[in-house]
Amino acid sequence: MKTENATPTDTVGGTGNGPPAPPDRDHDRARRVGRADLVAAAAGGLLVTAAVVVGHVIQNRDGSLRAQWPPLLASWDPHLGPGTPAALIMAVLVVAHGPTLAARLPWRGLLAAAWAGSTAWVFSMALIDGWHRGVAKRLTTKHEYLRVIDRFEDIPATLRDFTNHIVIGEPGNWPAHVAGHPPGATLTFVWLDRIGLGGGAWAAVFCVVVGGSGVLAALITVRVLAGERLARRAAPFLVLAPAAVWAGVSADGYFTAVAAWSVALLALAATRRIRFPAGAAVGGGLLFGLTCYLSYGLGLMAAVLLAVPVLARTARPVPWFLLGALVAPVAFTLAGFNWWTAYHLLVERYYQGAGGVRPYGYWVWANLACATLAAGLAAVAGLRRSAVAAPGTVRALRGGPPAASPEGRLALLVLAALAALLAADLSGMSKAETERIWQPFLLWLLPATALLPRRSARWWLAASAIPALLINHLLWTGW
Repeated sequence: MKTENATPTDTVGGTGNGPPAPPDRDHDRARRVGRADLVAAAAGGLLVTAAVVVGHVIQNRDGSLRAQWPPLLASWDPHLGPGTPAALIMAVLVVAHGPTLAARLPWRGLLAAAWAGSTAWVFSMALIDGWHRGVAKRLTTKHEYLRVIDRFEDIPATLRDFTNHIVIGEPGNWPAHVAGHPPGATLTFVWLDRIGLGGGAWAAVFCVVVGGSGVLAALITVRVLAGERLARRAAPFLVLAPAAVWAGVSADGYFTAVAAWSVALLALAATRRIRFPAGAAVGGGLLFGLTCYLSYGLGLMAAVLLAVPVLARTARPVPWFLLGALVAPVAFTLAGFNWWTAYHLLVERYYQGAGGVRPYGYWVWANLACATLAAGLAAVAGLRRSAVAAPGTVRALRGGPPAASPEGRLALLVLAALAALLAADLSGMSKAETERIWQPFLLWLLPATALLPRRSARWWLAASAIPALLINHLLWTGW
């Protein structure tokens, strides 16, 4: 038999099948696996430490990292704020009661609580920097989208002319974030302004509230692909994600939700857990197409999307999904915006600025330290378990006995996100700031925490929350 704290991924082949083990042997296995989790977390901590130490040496020597507190784009600024009490209360409540509530609430109640909890956690973290600096003005700085709203009075004309202002040196070149993203990102805030929700405060609220819904998309996806039990176990970790430090307030949180709902709708369609699966598949495709026009790098979310029909063992919704995915590219192309031309100009712009100075040899591994801080040590330990479970699960999905376990299916979904993240890393187009830029990928690493033992869930939650609180109180992480 298996103890409560030894997950099925710790058994033969990582699939949860095989002969039952004697109680004492099972206990020894659980202890060994627990030690391996701690070793993985310790390795993550060492990676972060090395990135800090080496980064400060390089930055102090020649300034080439273009980051004041490497590996994070941040500066030393110990402070408290109005969000401090709320953030501490949220952390204590989720650590103390999150696992129990996640197990007992009705499913719809859990979804509502997760959305509310995630939104509250992000807002409280943002308010540590105060309302003005931490929320209302975040999206109005010289690099941000709201600085160019008045240049979109004639949207079709602006889209036709968009690529002429990407490269530095061109007249009226776009601010960094506008130039660094397809126009769908900026148009979001243009449309908010046109319906009467203009200004930094409304933009910030939109990004946080919509971004918080990404937790729901992840929970729904895990439930339909790997079972409700694992979704419930992952819920507190998704709510208390360390990435909240950078999600509040950042448009990347909004991008994360759009990409996540694309995955969720495809998963619902593939498993036929929705009344109109074809409609869900088209909707997922529409959102993925939009995702590619929010951020150039999010085309890599295709790795996570590809995992969905593989795990569901059906390609039935794929044509409908692809049909929906064509809508945004066709619409933007007809409006005069050429995605490929813009991307190549962005590469030129990237190397005109900090991207051309920052050393690849440091950031290619220091980026992973940033990801460790944003995902948390619990996710690192969960990734270790995912890697152990993956080989047996691949064999099972290829048709060999035994059948793939829920834990193994979750592991493959998580590893698909890790593959997308590593591809982004190796591209060299994400040197620094990955704690913010990679949020759409990091969201899908967090469900790996469901593979950790239930009895240690609170300790792992604390191990995720405490570093996030320290970062937000000791550093200024704004652009």
